[in-house]
Amino acid sequence: MEHLDDNQNEDTTPNTDQFDESLLGDSKATESIEPKENLEKTPSDISFTNRIDLSELQDGIALIKGEISKVIVGQKGMIDMLIASILANGHSLIEGVPGVAKTISAKLLAKSLDVDFSRIQFTPDLMPSDILGTSVFNMKNSEFDFKKGPIFSNMILIDEINRAPAKTQAALFEVMEERQVTIDGNRYQMDLPFIVLATQNPVEQEGTYRLPEAQLDRFLFKIDIDYPNIEEEVEILNREHNLQGKGKTDQVTAHLSAAKIIKFQGLVEQIKIESHLIKYIADMIVNTRNNPFLYLGASPRASIAILKASKAFAAMDGRDFVTPEDIKRSAIPVLQHRVIVTPEREMEGVTTKQIIKQIIEAVEIPR
Repeated sequence: MEHLDDNQNEDTTPNTDQFDESLLGDSKATESIEPKENLEKTPSDISFTNRIDLSELQDGIALIKGEISKVIVGQKGMIDMLIASILANGHSLIEGVPGVAKTISAKLLAKSLDVDFSRIQFTPDLMPSDILGTSVFNMKNSEFDFKKGPIFSNMILIDEINRAPAKTQAALFEVMEERQVTIDGNRYQMDLPFIVLATQNPVEQEGTYRLPEAQLDRFLFKIDIDYPNIEEEVEILNREHNLQGKGKTDQVTAHLSAAKIIKFQGLVEQIKIESHLIKYIADMIVNTRNNPFLYLGASPRASIAILKASKAFAAMDGRDFVTPEDIKRSAIPVLQHRVIVTPEREMEGVTTKQIIKQIIEAVEIPR
C-alpha cells in the first residue's frame, strides 16, 4: 500500500534522480569560496588535497557509466546507487513497475565488470537447494559430493525476489550477511566480491510474498525507479529502432576485474569521516527509534550502512572525506525499507519517505 500512496503523492514520487537532488540541497553551498584564480588550478596542482589517490577509482566508475549509458537512457540516480553499493560492498533491492529496465540495468552492470555472474528467477515453487546447491551421492566413491548452486558467483541477479516463499527467502539470510553458506555441517565461503542485486514489482500482488524485515535489513539500498520523461521515452524508442535485431548487451564491454573491485572497496573503507559526522549519523538513527510515527526504527546495521554508503558517494565525487551532503544522500535509500510506519499513520497516507525527510530536516547539521 505504501508505494501506491507514494504514486499518489507528488512530493514523494519514487524517482531516484528526484530525491537524490532534493536531499543535496543547494549545490552551490558546497562549492569552494576560494578566489577564481585558485579555482583554475591544473589537476596536478590540486592532487595533493586528497590523502587517498582516487583517480583510478574514478576512471573505473566513468568506464562503467559509459558502458551502461550505451543502453540505458536516464536513470542516473539508480546507476549511481548501484555503483555505490558495489563500492560499499553491499546489496541492492531495485523496485519499480514492469518495463522500467530493472533487470537489464543489473545485467548491464554485471557485464561491464569482468566478474562471474548468475541470474536466479524466483518462483513460488523454488526450493532453498535450487539456490544454494545440494549434496549428491557419488556411486563411484560411495560419498556425497556437494554441487554448488547459482548463488556461488560474484554478482547475482535475483529477479522478482518477492515471488519465492519464506523458506526460500530464509536461505539467503546467511549468505547475504556473512558471505558463506552452511550445508550438511560444512561451511562454504563465497568468492569476493559478492554482491546481490534483487528486483521486485511494487504493484503486482498475486503470487508474491512479503519480504521478511530481517531480509530487507540485509540490503544496503532500496532503489526506487520511476517512469522516464518524454525526452527519455523518445530516446528509448530511437535506440530500440536503431538496434536492427542486435542484442542490447552485445555492445557492452567488461572493464573492471574482481581484484580491481576489491581494491576499490578497500579504498572506500579508508575514506575519512569526522567524529561530529559520526554523531550526526547516530542522531539520525536514534531519531527513527523515538519517532511517534514509526512502529519500527532503524537498527545499528542501518547506521553502519549510512556510514559505508556516504563513504562510497564521497569517493565517487573524488573526495577522500565525508560531508553532511553524502550522509543526507544516503539516508532515504538506506532507511526507507528498514523502518515501518505505524498503522494509524499508514491509513492516513503517510509514507516512510515523508517521515525520513522530516527526520533529516529535524536533525541539526554539524558545523
